[in-house]
Amino acid sequence: MTQYKQVESVHGLGRREFLKLTGIGTLMLATGCAKNPVTGESQFMLVSEEQEIALDKQASPHQFSNDYGAVQEASLNKYVSGVGMHLAKASHRPDMPYNFRCLNATYVNAYAFPGGSIGVTRAIMLELENEAELAALLGHEIGHVNARHTASRMSKQQGMGLIVGLGSAAAGAFSSGLGSLVSQAGGFGASALLASYSRDDERQADDLGMEYMLRGGYETEGMVGLMEMLNERHKSKPSALEVMFATHPMSSERLATARAAAAGKYATSADFKFYKERYMDNTASLRKIAPAIDEMQKGGKAMSKKQYGQAEDHFKAALKTAPNDYTALLMLSKCCLVQKKDKAAATYAVRAAKVYPQEPQARLVAGFTKLRIEQYNDSLSYLAAYDKMLPGNPYVAFFKGLSHEQLGSRDAAANEYYRFLQSVKKGNEAKYAYSRLVQWGYIKSQIQVPAGDPFRLLKA
Repeated sequence: MTQYKQVESVHGLGRREFLKLTGIGTLMLATGCAKNPVTGESQFMLVSEEQEIALDKQASPHQFSNDYGAVQEASLNKYVSGVGMHLAKASHRPDMPYNFRCLNATYVNAYAFPGGSIGVTRAIMLELENEAELAALLGHEIGHVNARHTASRMSKQQGMGLIVGLGSAAAGAFSSGLGSLVSQAGGFGASALLASYSRDDERQADDLGMEYMLRGGYETEGMVGLMEMLNERHKSKPSALEVMFATHPMSSERLATARAAAAGKYATSADFKFYKERYMDNTASLRKIAPAIDEMQKGGKAMSKKQYGQAEDHFKAALKTAPNDYTALLMLSKCCLVQKKDKAAATYAVRAAKVYPQEPQARLVAGFTKLRIEQYNDSLSYLAAYDKMLPGNPYVAFFKGLSHEQLGSRDAAANEYYRFLQSVKKGNEAKYAYSRLVQWGYIKSQIQVPAGDPFRLLKA
Protein backbone atom coordinates (compact mmCIF):
# COMPACT_ATOMS: atom_id res chain seq x y z
CA MET A 1 0.00 0.00 0.00
CA THR A 2 1.40 3.40 -0.99
CA GLN A 3 2.02 5.84 1.84
CA TYR A 4 0.45 9.14 0.84
CA LYS A 5 1.89 12.51 1.79
CA GLN A 6 -0.31 15.47 2.42
CA VAL A 7 -1.06 17.37 -0.78
CA GLU A 8 -0.34 21.07 -0.25
CA SER A 9 -2.97 22.50 -2.58
CA VAL A 10 -4.59 21.76 -5.88
CA HIS A 11 -4.88 25.47 -6.53
CA GLY A 12 -1.35 26.66 -5.77
CA LEU A 13 1.75 25.88 -7.80
CA GLY A 14 4.90 27.75 -6.88
CA ARG A 15 7.76 28.50 -9.23
CA ARG A 16 9.99 25.82 -7.69
CA GLU A 17 7.26 23.20 -7.99
CA PHE A 18 6.54 24.23 -11.56
CA LEU A 19 10.16 23.92 -12.60
CA LYS A 20 10.39 20.52 -10.94
CA LEU A 21 7.13 19.37 -12.50
CA THR A 22 8.11 20.33 -16.04
CA GLY A 23 11.61 18.97 -15.69
CA ILE A 24 13.32 22.24 -16.50
CA GLY A 25 14.77 23.23 -13.16
CA THR A 26 18.29 22.89 -14.45
CA LEU A 27 17.46 24.86 -17.59
CA MET A 28 17.19 28.12 -15.71
CA LEU A 29 20.54 27.61 -14.00
CA ALA A 30 22.52 27.73 -17.23
CA THR A 31 23.21 31.20 -18.63
CA GLY A 32 25.61 32.65 -21.12
CA CYS A 33 26.32 32.92 -24.80
CA ALA A 34 26.78 30.35 -27.52
CA LYS A 35 28.11 30.40 -31.06
CA ASN A 36 25.35 30.24 -33.63
CA PRO A 37 26.05 27.25 -35.90
CA VAL A 38 24.81 29.14 -38.97
CA THR A 39 26.17 32.65 -38.56
CA GLY A 40 29.16 31.84 -36.38
CA GLU A 41 28.25 34.82 -34.23
CA SER A 42 27.84 34.79 -30.46
CA GLN A 43 24.23 34.87 -29.28
CA PHE A 44 22.41 34.83 -25.95
CA MET A 45 21.46 31.23 -25.30
CA LEU A 46 20.13 29.55 -22.17
CA VAL A 47 19.40 26.23 -23.84
CA SER A 48 22.11 23.72 -24.64
CA GLU A 49 22.05 21.35 -27.59
CA GLU A 50 21.50 18.48 -25.16
CA GLN A 51 18.44 20.25 -23.79
CA GLU A 52 17.10 20.87 -27.29
CA ILE A 53 17.32 17.15 -27.99
CA ALA A 54 15.79 16.23 -24.62
CA LEU A 55 12.86 18.60 -25.11
CA ASP A 56 12.34 17.21 -28.59
CA LYS A 57 12.26 13.62 -27.30
CA GLN A 58 9.71 14.59 -24.66
CA ALA A 59 7.35 16.61 -26.84
CA SER A 60 7.54 15.32 -30.41
CA PRO A 61 6.11 11.82 -29.81
CA HIS A 62 2.95 13.35 -28.33
CA GLN A 63 2.53 15.78 -31.21
CA PHE A 64 3.19 13.12 -33.84
CA SER A 65 0.62 10.85 -32.19
CA ASN A 66 -1.85 13.72 -32.01
CA ASP A 67 -1.37 14.02 -35.75
CA TYR A 68 -2.37 10.33 -36.00
CA GLY A 69 1.17 9.07 -36.39
CA ALA A 70 3.21 8.41 -39.49
CA VAL A 71 1.37 7.15 -42.55
CA GLN A 72 1.17 3.38 -42.56
CA GLU A 73 2.77 3.11 -45.97
CA ALA A 74 6.42 2.39 -45.11
CA SER A 75 7.67 3.26 -48.59
CA LEU A 76 6.21 6.79 -48.42
CA ASN A 77 7.82 7.43 -45.03
CA LYS A 78 11.10 6.07 -46.34
CA TYR A 79 10.89 8.41 -49.31
CA VAL A 80 10.22 11.52 -47.19
CA SER A 81 12.94 10.52 -44.75
CA GLY A 82 15.40 9.95 -47.58
CA VAL A 83 14.89 13.44 -48.98
CA GLY A 84 15.11 14.95 -45.50
CA MET A 85 18.29 13.12 -44.51
CA HIS A 86 19.95 14.02 -47.81
CA LEU A 87 19.39 17.70 -47.02
CA ALA A 88 20.24 17.36 -43.33
CA LYS A 89 23.66 15.92 -44.15
CA ALA A 90 24.36 19.04 -46.20
CA SER A 91 23.25 21.38 -43.39
CA HIS A 92 25.17 23.30 -40.72
CA ARG A 93 24.29 20.72 -38.04
CA PRO A 94 24.56 17.36 -39.80
CA ASP A 95 25.08 15.43 -36.56
CA MET A 96 21.73 16.28 -34.98
CA PRO A 97 19.45 13.22 -34.46
CA TYR A 98 17.12 14.07 -37.33
CA ASN A 99 14.04 12.03 -38.04
CA PHE A 100 11.45 12.77 -40.70
CA ARG A 101 7.96 11.43 -41.17
CA CYS A 102 4.88 11.94 -43.29
CA LEU A 103 1.97 12.27 -40.86
CA ASN A 104 -1.61 11.07 -41.20
CA ALA A 105 -3.08 14.47 -40.26
CA THR A 106 -5.38 16.03 -42.84
CA TYR A 107 -4.56 19.69 -42.23
CA VAL A 108 -1.85 21.42 -44.28
CA ASN A 109 1.33 21.91 -42.28
CA ALA A 110 4.95 21.03 -41.62
CA TYR A 111 6.88 21.62 -38.42
CA ALA A 112 10.19 20.97 -36.70
CA PHE A 113 11.14 20.34 -33.11
CA PRO A 114 14.45 21.75 -31.85
CA GLY A 115 16.25 18.41 -31.76
CA GLY A 116 15.58 17.58 -35.41
CA SER A 117 12.23 15.76 -35.38
CA ILE A 118 10.37 17.01 -38.44
CA GLY A 119 6.88 16.18 -39.64
CA VAL A 120 4.97 16.98 -42.82
CA THR A 121 1.29 16.17 -43.13
CA ARG A 122 -0.08 14.08 -45.97
CA ALA A 123 -2.40 16.99 -46.77
CA ILE A 124 0.52 19.26 -47.69
CA MET A 125 2.15 16.40 -49.61
CA LEU A 126 -0.93 16.40 -51.86
CA GLU A 127 -0.40 20.10 -52.59
CA LEU A 128 3.21 19.70 -53.75
CA GLU A 129 4.03 19.03 -57.40
CA ASN A 130 7.61 17.73 -57.32
CA GLU A 131 10.47 16.61 -55.12
CA ALA A 132 12.16 20.01 -55.31
CA GLU A 133 9.14 21.54 -53.57
CA LEU A 134 9.31 18.81 -50.92
CA ALA A 135 13.03 19.57 -50.52
CA ALA A 136 12.16 23.26 -50.11
CA LEU A 137 9.63 22.40 -47.40
CA LEU A 138 11.98 20.08 -45.52
CA GLY A 139 14.97 22.37 -46.06
CA HIS A 140 13.02 25.23 -44.52
CA GLU A 141 12.26 23.15 -41.42
CA ILE A 142 15.88 21.99 -41.20
CA GLY A 143 16.79 25.68 -41.36
CA HIS A 144 14.79 26.35 -38.18
CA VAL A 145 16.68 23.56 -36.42
CA ASN A 146 20.08 24.72 -37.68
CA ALA A 147 19.54 28.36 -36.75
CA ARG A 148 18.28 27.23 -33.31
CA HIS A 149 15.18 29.41 -33.62
CA THR A 150 13.19 27.55 -30.95
CA ALA A 151 16.09 27.52 -28.49
CA SER A 152 16.70 31.22 -29.10
CA ARG A 153 13.06 32.08 -28.51
CA MET A 154 13.05 29.99 -25.33
CA SER A 155 16.14 31.80 -24.10
CA LYS A 156 14.65 35.22 -24.77
CA GLN A 157 11.57 34.19 -22.83
CA GLN A 158 13.82 32.75 -20.12
CA GLY A 159 12.62 29.31 -21.06
CA MET A 160 9.18 29.76 -19.59
CA GLY A 161 6.61 30.65 -22.20
CA LEU A 162 7.32 28.03 -24.82
CA ILE A 163 8.14 25.30 -22.33
CA VAL A 164 4.77 25.78 -20.68
CA GLY A 165 3.20 25.02 -24.05
CA LEU A 166 5.43 22.10 -24.90
CA GLY A 167 5.31 20.53 -21.49
CA SER A 168 1.65 20.85 -20.73
CA ALA A 169 -0.24 20.76 -24.02
CA ALA A 170 0.32 17.08 -24.64
CA ALA A 171 -0.44 16.24 -21.03
CA GLY A 172 -3.77 17.99 -21.16
CA ALA A 173 -4.99 16.39 -24.35
CA PHE A 174 -7.96 14.79 -22.65
CA SER A 175 -8.50 17.18 -19.77
CA SER A 176 -11.72 19.01 -18.95
CA GLY A 177 -13.51 20.48 -21.90
CA LEU A 178 -13.45 17.24 -23.85
CA GLY A 179 -16.29 18.41 -26.02
CA SER A 180 -14.19 21.31 -27.27
CA LEU A 181 -11.29 18.97 -27.92
CA VAL A 182 -13.11 16.39 -29.97
CA SER A 183 -15.13 18.99 -31.85
CA GLN A 184 -11.84 19.89 -33.56
CA ALA A 185 -11.61 16.31 -34.87
CA GLY A 186 -7.84 16.36 -34.76
CA GLY A 187 -7.34 17.34 -31.16
CA PHE A 188 -4.95 20.20 -30.54
CA GLY A 189 -2.79 20.75 -33.59
CA ALA A 190 0.79 21.83 -34.02
CA SER A 191 -0.19 25.44 -33.28
CA ALA A 192 -0.98 24.47 -29.69
CA LEU A 193 2.38 22.80 -29.23
CA LEU A 194 4.74 24.83 -31.42
CA ALA A 195 4.90 28.57 -31.09
CA SER A 196 4.93 30.68 -34.23
CA TYR A 197 8.20 31.89 -35.68
CA SER A 198 9.03 35.54 -36.25
CA ARG A 199 9.19 36.90 -39.79
CA ASP A 200 12.96 37.22 -39.44
CA ASP A 201 13.15 33.53 -38.46
CA GLU A 202 11.04 32.61 -41.48
CA ARG A 203 13.22 34.62 -43.84
CA GLN A 204 16.35 32.97 -42.49
CA ALA A 205 14.79 29.49 -42.71
CA ASP A 206 13.77 30.20 -46.33
CA ASP A 207 17.30 31.25 -47.17
CA LEU A 208 18.84 28.24 -45.43
CA GLY A 209 16.36 25.93 -47.13
CA MET A 210 17.48 27.21 -50.51
CA GLU A 211 21.13 26.86 -49.54
CA TYR A 212 20.57 23.24 -48.55
CA MET A 213 18.63 22.61 -51.77
CA LEU A 214 21.56 23.94 -53.76
CA ARG A 215 23.99 21.77 -51.82
CA GLY A 216 21.71 18.78 -52.35
CA GLY A 217 21.41 19.25 -56.10
CA TYR A 218 17.82 20.49 -56.29
CA GLU A 219 16.43 23.17 -58.56
CA THR A 220 15.92 26.06 -56.13
CA GLU A 221 12.89 27.22 -58.11
CA GLY A 222 11.23 24.53 -56.01
CA MET A 223 11.15 27.03 -53.14
CA VAL A 224 9.40 29.50 -55.42
CA GLY A 225 6.85 26.84 -56.36
CA LEU A 226 6.24 26.07 -52.68
CA MET A 227 5.73 29.76 -51.87
CA GLU A 228 3.40 30.25 -54.83
CA MET A 229 1.30 27.28 -53.78
CA LEU A 230 0.99 28.50 -50.19
CA ASN A 231 0.08 32.03 -51.22
CA GLU A 232 -2.48 30.84 -53.78
CA ARG A 233 -4.07 28.41 -51.31
CA HIS A 234 -4.18 31.11 -48.68
CA LYS A 235 -6.19 33.30 -51.02
CA SER A 236 -8.56 30.58 -52.21
CA LYS A 237 -8.83 28.39 -49.08
CA PRO A 238 -7.57 30.42 -46.11
CA SER A 239 -9.16 28.11 -43.53
CA ALA A 240 -7.18 25.15 -44.86
CA LEU A 241 -3.92 26.92 -44.03
CA GLU A 242 -4.78 28.45 -40.67
CA VAL A 243 -2.36 26.27 -38.70
CA MET A 244 0.40 26.56 -41.29
CA PHE A 245 0.17 30.32 -41.33
CA ALA A 246 -0.12 30.58 -37.56
CA THR A 247 3.22 28.84 -37.08
CA HIS A 248 4.87 30.01 -40.32
CA PRO A 249 3.87 33.63 -41.11
CA MET A 250 3.57 33.97 -44.87
CA SER A 251 3.79 37.09 -47.01
CA SER A 252 4.12 38.17 -50.63
CA GLU A 253 7.48 39.63 -49.62
CA ARG A 254 8.81 36.14 -48.85
CA LEU A 255 7.68 34.93 -52.26
CA ALA A 256 9.41 37.88 -53.98
CA THR A 257 12.58 37.21 -51.98
CA ALA A 258 12.54 33.54 -52.97
CA ARG A 259 12.16 34.45 -56.64
CA ALA A 260 15.08 36.86 -56.47
CA ALA A 261 17.28 34.36 -54.63
CA ALA A 262 16.47 31.54 -57.06
CA ALA A 263 17.41 33.76 -59.98
CA GLY A 264 20.52 35.15 -58.34
CA LYS A 265 22.20 33.96 -55.14
CA TYR A 266 20.98 30.37 -55.47
CA ALA A 267 20.78 30.04 -59.24
CA THR A 268 21.22 26.36 -60.05
CA SER A 269 23.05 24.66 -62.86
CA ALA A 270 21.32 22.97 -65.76
CA ASP A 271 21.96 19.61 -64.12
CA PHE A 272 19.77 20.40 -61.11
CA LYS A 273 16.25 19.05 -61.36
CA PHE A 274 12.72 19.16 -59.93
CA TYR A 275 12.35 15.35 -59.94
CA LYS A 276 8.63 15.55 -60.65
CA GLU A 277 8.28 12.02 -62.00
CA ARG A 278 10.02 10.55 -58.96
CA TYR A 279 7.74 12.52 -56.65
CA MET A 280 4.62 11.38 -58.47
CA ASP A 281 5.73 7.76 -58.39
CA ASN A 282 6.36 7.84 -54.65
CA THR A 283 3.10 9.62 -53.82
CA ALA A 284 0.82 7.67 -56.17
CA SER A 285 -0.86 5.69 -53.39
CA LEU A 286 -1.44 8.89 -51.40
CA ARG A 287 -3.09 10.59 -54.36
CA LYS A 288 -5.42 7.61 -54.78
CA ILE A 289 -7.03 8.41 -51.43
CA ALA A 290 -7.09 12.18 -51.98
CA PRO A 291 -10.94 12.12 -52.10
CA ALA A 292 -10.99 10.52 -48.63
CA ILE A 293 -8.61 13.15 -47.26
CA ASP A 294 -10.82 15.84 -48.78
CA GLU A 295 -13.85 14.36 -46.99
CA MET A 296 -11.92 14.32 -43.71
CA GLN A 297 -10.98 17.96 -44.19
CA LYS A 298 -14.64 18.81 -44.77
CA GLY A 299 -15.57 16.78 -41.70
CA GLY A 300 -13.04 18.61 -39.59
CA LYS A 301 -14.41 21.95 -40.78
CA ALA A 302 -17.96 20.85 -39.94
CA MET A 303 -16.80 19.75 -36.48
CA SER A 304 -15.28 23.17 -35.83
CA LYS A 305 -18.69 24.65 -36.61
CA LYS A 306 -20.39 22.07 -34.36
CA GLN A 307 -22.23 20.65 -37.34
CA TYR A 308 -21.72 17.14 -36.05
CA GLY A 309 -24.24 15.37 -38.25
CA GLN A 310 -22.60 16.74 -41.39
CA ALA A 311 -19.18 15.90 -40.02
CA GLU A 312 -20.25 12.31 -39.38
CA ASP A 313 -21.46 12.01 -42.97
CA HIS A 314 -18.12 13.28 -44.29
CA PHE A 315 -16.10 10.86 -42.17
CA LYS A 316 -18.26 7.95 -43.27
CA ALA A 317 -17.80 9.04 -46.89
CA ALA A 318 -14.05 9.04 -46.32
CA LEU A 319 -14.24 5.47 -45.06
CA LYS A 320 -16.06 4.38 -48.20
CA THR A 321 -12.99 5.41 -50.20
CA ALA A 322 -10.44 4.28 -47.60
CA PRO A 323 -12.16 1.70 -45.33
CA ASN A 324 -9.16 1.14 -43.08
CA ASP A 325 -7.94 4.69 -42.79
CA TYR A 326 -6.79 5.13 -39.19
CA THR A 327 -7.41 8.87 -39.13
CA ALA A 328 -10.92 8.62 -40.57
CA LEU A 329 -11.83 5.98 -37.98
CA LEU A 330 -10.56 8.09 -35.09
CA MET A 331 -12.15 11.27 -36.41
CA LEU A 332 -15.47 9.43 -36.68
CA SER A 333 -15.02 8.07 -33.15
CA LYS A 334 -14.49 11.55 -31.78
CA CYS A 335 -17.44 12.86 -33.77
CA CYS A 336 -19.67 10.17 -32.25
CA LEU A 337 -18.22 10.89 -28.83
CA VAL A 338 -19.15 14.55 -28.89
CA GLN A 339 -22.68 13.55 -29.96
CA LYS A 340 -22.84 11.16 -26.99
CA LYS A 341 -23.01 8.16 -29.31
CA ASP A 342 -20.67 6.40 -26.93
CA LYS A 343 -21.05 2.82 -28.15
CA ALA A 344 -20.43 3.81 -31.75
CA ALA A 345 -17.47 5.91 -30.64
CA ALA A 346 -15.97 2.92 -28.86
CA THR A 347 -16.52 0.68 -31.89
CA TYR A 348 -14.65 3.03 -34.24
CA ALA A 349 -11.83 3.64 -31.75
CA VAL A 350 -11.32 -0.10 -31.30
CA ARG A 351 -11.28 -0.54 -35.09
CA ALA A 352 -8.66 2.18 -35.37
CA ALA A 353 -6.49 0.45 -32.76
CA LYS A 354 -6.68 -2.80 -34.74
CA VAL A 355 -5.92 -1.08 -38.04
CA TYR A 356 -2.81 0.67 -36.72
CA PRO A 357 -1.60 -1.18 -33.60
CA GLN A 358 1.72 0.69 -33.49
CA GLU A 359 0.09 4.09 -33.01
CA PRO A 360 -1.07 4.93 -29.47
CA GLN A 361 -3.80 7.59 -29.83
CA ALA A 362 -6.54 5.07 -30.67
CA ARG A 363 -5.89 3.29 -27.38
CA LEU A 364 -6.38 6.53 -25.46
CA VAL A 365 -9.67 7.23 -27.25
CA ALA A 366 -10.77 3.61 -26.88
CA GLY A 367 -9.95 3.67 -23.17
CA PHE A 368 -11.93 6.86 -22.69
CA THR A 369 -14.94 5.64 -24.66
CA LYS A 370 -14.93 2.30 -22.83
CA LEU A 371 -15.01 4.24 -19.58
CA ARG A 372 -18.05 6.17 -20.78
CA ILE A 373 -19.95 2.99 -21.63
CA GLU A 374 -18.98 1.52 -18.25
CA GLN A 375 -16.75 -1.25 -19.56
CA TYR A 376 -14.14 -0.55 -16.92
CA ASN A 377 -11.85 -3.54 -17.37
CA ASP A 378 -11.58 -2.84 -21.10
CA SER A 379 -10.96 0.80 -20.32
CA LEU A 380 -8.08 -0.08 -18.01
CA SER A 381 -6.59 -2.39 -20.60
CA TYR A 382 -6.56 0.24 -23.35
CA LEU A 383 -5.34 3.01 -21.04
CA ALA A 384 -2.52 0.84 -19.72
CA ALA A 385 -1.47 0.02 -23.29
CA TYR A 386 -1.49 3.71 -24.21
CA ASP A 387 0.52 4.63 -21.11
CA LYS A 388 3.13 2.00 -21.99
CA MET A 389 3.38 3.11 -25.62
CA LEU A 390 3.37 6.86 -24.94
CA PRO A 391 3.98 7.74 -21.28
CA GLY A 392 3.69 11.29 -20.04
CA ASN A 393 -0.02 12.12 -20.17
CA PRO A 394 -1.12 12.46 -16.51
CA TYR A 395 -4.83 12.34 -17.39
CA VAL A 396 -4.43 8.66 -18.16
CA ALA A 397 -3.90 8.16 -14.42
CA PHE A 398 -7.12 10.05 -13.70
CA PHE A 399 -9.16 7.92 -16.09
CA LYS A 400 -7.60 4.76 -14.68
CA GLY A 401 -8.51 6.00 -11.22
CA LEU A 402 -12.14 6.41 -12.24
CA SER A 403 -12.21 2.91 -13.70
CA HIS A 404 -10.70 1.36 -10.59
CA GLU A 405 -13.12 3.32 -8.40
CA GLN A 406 -16.13 2.05 -10.34
CA LEU A 407 -14.78 -1.49 -10.03
CA GLY A 408 -14.57 -1.04 -6.26
CA SER A 409 -10.74 -1.12 -6.16
CA ARG A 410 -10.27 1.81 -3.82
CA ASP A 411 -6.54 1.36 -3.19
CA ALA A 412 -5.79 1.13 -6.90
CA ALA A 413 -7.98 4.19 -7.57
CA ALA A 414 -6.25 6.16 -4.83
CA ASN A 415 -2.85 5.30 -6.24
CA GLU A 416 -3.87 6.62 -9.66
CA TYR A 417 -5.48 9.77 -8.25
CA TYR A 418 -2.38 10.50 -6.21
CA ARG A 419 -0.16 9.94 -9.26
CA PHE A 420 -2.39 12.29 -11.25
CA LEU A 421 -2.10 15.02 -8.61
CA GLN A 422 1.68 14.96 -8.80
CA SER A 423 1.39 16.56 -12.24
CA VAL A 424 -1.97 18.35 -12.28
CA LYS A 425 -2.89 20.75 -9.48
CA LYS A 426 -5.86 22.61 -10.94
CA GLY A 427 -9.13 21.89 -12.70
CA ASN A 428 -12.21 19.81 -12.00
CA GLU A 429 -10.34 16.53 -12.30
CA ALA A 430 -7.78 17.63 -9.73
CA LYS A 431 -10.54 18.73 -7.38
CA TYR A 432 -12.28 15.41 -7.76
CA ALA A 433 -9.13 13.33 -7.26
CA TYR A 434 -8.14 15.40 -4.23
CA SER A 435 -11.60 15.10 -2.68
CA ARG A 436 -11.57 11.33 -3.06
CA LEU A 437 -8.19 11.01 -1.34
CA VAL A 438 -9.46 13.18 1.50
CA GLN A 439 -12.79 11.33 1.76
CA TRP A 440 -11.07 7.96 1.81
CA GLY A 441 -8.59 9.09 4.43
CA TYR A 442 -5.40 8.84 2.37
CA ILE A 443 -4.51 12.50 2.91
CA LYS A 444 -5.53 15.27 5.28
CA SER A 445 -7.56 18.08 3.80
CA GLN A 446 -6.27 21.64 3.80
CA ILE A 447 -9.11 22.97 1.66
CA GLN A 448 -12.76 22.13 1.28
CA VAL A 449 -13.48 20.61 -2.12
CA PRO A 450 -16.83 19.06 -3.07
CA ALA A 451 -16.49 15.54 -4.42
CA GLY A 452 -18.83 16.01 -7.34
CA ASP A 453 -19.77 13.41 -9.89
CA PRO A 454 -16.90 11.95 -11.94
CA PHE A 455 -19.15 11.14 -14.87
CA ARG A 456 -20.27 14.74 -15.04
CA LEU A 457 -16.66 15.47 -15.99
CA LEU A 458 -16.68 12.75 -18.62
CA LYS A 459 -20.00 13.53 -20.21
CA ALA A 460 -19.72 17.33 -20.24
